Amino acid sequence: MINFDEIIERRNTDSLKYDFAARRGLPEDVLPLWVADMDFRTPPCVIDALVDKSRHGIFGYSESREDYFEVLKSWFHRRFGWDIRPEWLIKAPGVVFAICMAIRALTSEGDAVLIQQPVYYPFASSVTHNNRELVVSELVYENGRYHIDFEDFERKIVERSVKMFILCSPHNPVGRVWTKEELTRMGDICVKYGVIVVADEIHADFVYPGYSHTVFANLKPEFADITVTCTAPTKTFNLAGLQISNIFVSNKLMRRRIKQEISRAGYSQLNVMGMVACKAAYAQGEEWLEELKAYLTGNLCFVRSFIGAHMPEIRLVEPEGTYLVWLDCRALGLNDKALDELVIQRAKLWLDGGHMFGQGGSGFQRVNIACPRSLLERAMEQLAAAVTSR
Repeated sequence: MINFDEIIERRNTDSLKYDFAARRGLPEDVLPLWVADMDFRTPPCVIDALVDKSRHGIFGYSESREDYFEVLKSWFHRRFGWDIRPEWLIKAPGVVFAICMAIRALTSEGDAVLIQQPVYYPFASSVTHNNRELVVSELVYENGRYHIDFEDFERKIVERSVKMFILCSPHNPVGRVWTKEELTRMGDICVKYGVIVVADEIHADFVYPGYSHTVFANLKPEFADITVTCTAPTKTFNLAGLQISNIFVSNKLMRRRIKQEISRAGYSQLNVMGMVACKAAYAQGEEWLEELKAYLTGNLCFVRSFIGAHMPEIRLVEPEGTYLVWLDCRALGLNDKALDELVIQRAKLWLDGGHMFGQGGSGFQRVNIACPRSLLERAMEQLAAAVTSR
């Protein structure tokens, strides 16, 4: 059994999450539950593999062999019923990097790229920083749950001549795990109008009981033919700093163009430690992951209960997946600046303000619950005290 209650000191470790509050204009003593990395050690099997590689002491240019692909193949078949092929694989240092490479390789400057806000904020910057036109089809929030406005989705594609759609599945930050029916309806629209789909499925391993993740490209052959599927072990096993992602593209022409774009960026072999960690995690880390998911379910139950009892003004948007909780704070009657000030200055918390995820995130806050329960309890108590005394 893994002790997920253990408090591991992360300050003074060059942690982006813990060591850079003051540099970003926040008080030094804020409790950080913002960026999506976890406060848990990666599985022992991963640590052992990294230590063994370190003892060897040579960190030269490295490449993966057949056994690396085999652990990926086994993982995706076992957990999602998705059968990948070795020629589909493109290894990259991260999903955001891969998204940018796909945008540059498969669209032209000025082309329209659609996203569904509120959504992971690098989506928008990846589009605009590459001189593409950003098109937003807002998710609709009704009765405590988000859904897709399919009429708006299709209309925007037609009216703006959209060339690419960036899908977030499971969705960060609103926590939806899209159903097969929802994914199929979006996919049929994209096929109809020749829209390329870049599917960010990095949170696929974090789905709560009663829900299941569907790989978009696995629904129909015609979906696979238009899709760049972005995966990584980094969220699942807390490996973000090792910079490793696995991208799958079955369409030969699209794959070749993305590889050419990566080559133009000057990137070739991956971080060797990232490959070592990925292989170990997928080969031996499944039991650890199941224990982690049970612990996160307990964290979610705690947050749900605490908010209901102590902060009725705040509404938990019930997540179906991810370890990121989306809080509806609009009933507090504060604008975004005042809400951020309440959270940061009075509650002494570092969260992600909802406005950064797009206009539809105004009045919301995103909380990372992948931490020991005692830290989460402390965070909720500080937030409740700030809300009560406002």
